[in-house]
Amino acid sequence: MYKIIEHTADVGIEAHGATLEEAFEEAAKGMFAIITDGSKIESKVERKVEIPFEGDEEILLVDWLNELLYIHDVEGLVFGKFNVKINDKLIGYAYGEKYDRQKHGYGVEIKAVTYHMLEIKRNKKGVTIKVLFDI
Repeated sequence: MYKIIEHTADVGIEAHGATLEEAFEEAAKGMFAIITDGSKIESKVERKVEIPFEGDEEILLVDWLNELLYIHDVEGLVFGKFNVKINDKLIGYAYGEKYDRQKHGYGVEIKAVTYHMLEIKRNKKGVTIKVLFDI
């Protein structure tokens, strides 16, 4: 589960998961929902992302989302499904397809993932992430 949150000159998401991995997956879904205006994304291609984990979950989250944003910018792909495992490194799989304006509409162009107001909180229900994007 994720929801889009508005902020002065930026846009962000609040993502929830039972585990940290699920929350990372939901954060990525939310980011691509902003980019594609919430349109359906089919799982036609797969991209693997590996990022070393050196103990800081916030840095890992920003690196994860920025890597997905980089793939989107360079390859023109959008993703709607994710599978993340975190141990000594993050290994994530992103499933999606080529961006098509007819199918995916005109969402918001995200320039970067920011550390501004970034939060990763745990409670009895799981993990909640809040992250803002520079648009």
